[in-house]
Amino acid sequence: MSKLPITPLFRLLSARAASLMLGASLLAGTAAHAEGQLRIAEQHGIVYLLLQVVQDQKLIEKHSKAAGLDITPQWVKLSGGAAINDALLSGSIDIAGAGVGPLLTIWDKTRGKYNVKGVASLGNFPYYLISTNPDVKSIADFSSKDRIALPATTVSVQARILQLAASRQWGKDQFNKLDPLTVTLPHPEATGSIIKGGTEINAHFATPPFQEQELKGNKNAHIVLKSYDVLGGPSTSTVLYATEKFRQDNPKTYGIFIESLKEAAAFIKNDPEGAADAYIRSAGSNIDRDLLIEIIKNPDIDVKLAPEKTFPLATFMSEVGAIKNRPASYQDYFFEDEHNRNGS
Repeated sequence: MSKLPITPLFRLLSARAASLMLGASLLAGTAAHAEGQLRIAEQHGIVYLLLQVVQDQKLIEKHSKAAGLDITPQWVKLSGGAAINDALLSGSIDIAGAGVGPLLTIWDKTRGKYNVKGVASLGNFPYYLISTNPDVKSIADFSSKDRIALPATTVSVQARILQLAASRQWGKDQFNKLDPLTVTLPHPEATGSIIKGGTEINAHFATPPFQEQELKGNKNAHIVLKSYDVLGGPSTSTVLYATEKFRQDNPKTYGIFIESLKEAAAFIKNDPEGAADAYIRSAGSNIDRDLLIEIIKNPDIDVKLAPEKTFPLATFMSEVGAIKNRPASYQDYFFEDEHNRNGS
């Protein structure tokens, strides 16, 4: 298993610069794939636990050998859906890991051409909008004094959920009312700003384990908004997706990846302590192990491959013009694989 080196500067580069740093040299849609090549992009946090278990337990290597291939996957870490989408379309990666928002954006833009669709969910994880401003009890209390950190402004799933919440608060014509207050910042850096204070960042739409670290690390940190409340209950916010060409040209490799995900999901359910250790090793994290196990055992978290309640966000993005094509159901933007059949 090979891993590309990551630096703070790399994570903060623009989407296109980040893609170029990955060595993209092929035009979008023309990359020549061969069975046995698998380059996977992930981001920060426990929402990528499925991938981290796959990586730590070398499940792709295991299943590829059983299938007569010898796959050594490349793991690429980026920050933000824009960088992920740019890398996928440039041919730098084969499987993208990002929020439902970036998936819908790239599905819309590539429909009828490269046909990017969802491969699988990474599970249901609640996302919390955290603030250290004691005057902010709801999104209606945000003002020009506040700055909200997101992994990517406008396009990230956090940005889209915030827009959906704003549309319900002020009306659909005001869905982007809070956009001027948002700032692009990777989760680790945003968490540091929330815990330490002293910067313009006083809010963060986070993911596990960053949101839990913030709530424990700063006495003023409190929850303003929960993603489940906006989306109507337990829901999938982070997914995996790929081009139709990769799926069609590499059926064995694609199948190996899916089987690896299935085994990882079973591992997490059966051994949350082992999953926590896998996360710590794979992510190189110094997070408190007990806190991590507590998060993984949270009944609000369900690590599974079938997407759940992604359609409300798709409908909203269509209604406000964020995507041009209106999907009829989640099946429009997810591949017709067996594990996706009971999705939503």
